[in-house]
Amino acid sequence: MKNTTHPAITRTARTATVEQLVEPKQERAVRTRAHILKAAAELFADQGYQRTSIADVAKRVGMTKGAVYFHFKDKDDIAIAVVEANYQRWPALLDEVKDLDLDPLGMIGELLDRTARAFRDDIVVQAATRLQAERSLIKTSLPQPYQGWIDRLTPLLTQAQEAGQVRADVAPDALARVLVSTFFGMQHVSDVLHGRADLSERWAEVRAFALYALAPH
Repeated sequence: MKNTTHPAITRTARTATVEQLVEPKQERAVRTRAHILKAAAELFADQGYQRTSIADVAKRVGMTKGAVYFHFKDKDDIAIAVVEANYQRWPALLDEVKDLDLDPLGMIGELLDRTARAFRDDIVVQAATRLQAERSLIKTSLPQPYQGWIDRLTPLLTQAQEAGQVRADVAPDALARVLVSTFFGMQHVSDVLHGRADLSERWAEVRAFALYALAPH
């Protein structure tokens, strides 16, 4: 009777072939989802949540609506993903700035300088900011805005105060709230008046005044 068992090498080759087929499929799915997300971000940033439809997103990426629904269950799901993608940028940015070995106040300045450039250049950041402003139109709750920035700046301001770079009579948490409110208000005014084209210049003005006001006299 003939031995019908496949040699071990055949089974290994077969297994490798399956893995080679599955992995590219997973990678394509990730790339497709990212492509849809970027297209949706462009639409949300340009025309807002209410005027953007799944059909608009599908047309922008050259896919059917069904293909978009395969990756996102509805428009709210896409909106949440855009906002979450925005928030995922900031911890990595903070880590980059920490690696520069700056003093506490220099770190705050560099962090906000880079954040200003992201608001000017990054379509996902711009889209998420507009979505947060239109959160009352979205049925699903979005991640909470602003608080993460307050939580990041407060310990840095505390360190700057301990280093003698910030006035001793200022509460770091209150100062963080003021800086966050000022920054986001500044970028909004820049967006409304000039489409954020002058955002770096407007932030430089705010930064100069803020650092002067913070410095011990």
